[in-house]
Amino acid sequence: MKDLGLAKQILGMKITCDRKKEKLWLSQEIYVQKILERFNMSNFKPVCSPLASHFKLSSKQCPSSDEERDEMEKVPYASAVGSLMNAMVCTGPDIAYAIGRGEQKNQKTDETEKTEKKN
Repeated sequence: MKDLGLAKQILGMKITCDRKKEKLWLSQEIYVQKILERFNMSNFKPVCSPLASHFKLSSKQCPSSDEERDEMEKVPYASAVGSLMNAMVCTGPDIAYAIGRGEQKNQKTDETEKTEKKN
């Protein structure tokens, strides 16, 4: 058996260790970068805090015309949220609030669309 030294990666997560401070960090930066590329968001501006406390989602931001609704049906929003939730559960509780708020808005939009289709 050969000692390969400290682990640098596990299950796609980068491992960073500071033995003096007895700290261990896991990072899914590469996974998140792949998600952003898949959903054409890799050129977006990164921020330190994923969602400012004053940021509000409003129904005014929802598609209002049939053309806008048709265009939004092409956006795999639920898939993007699910992919980010995977990163959140594993290593990124700091993005939990932003993803949760986005998913709440997505569910409200779905409910509004179902109501409109019934009428």
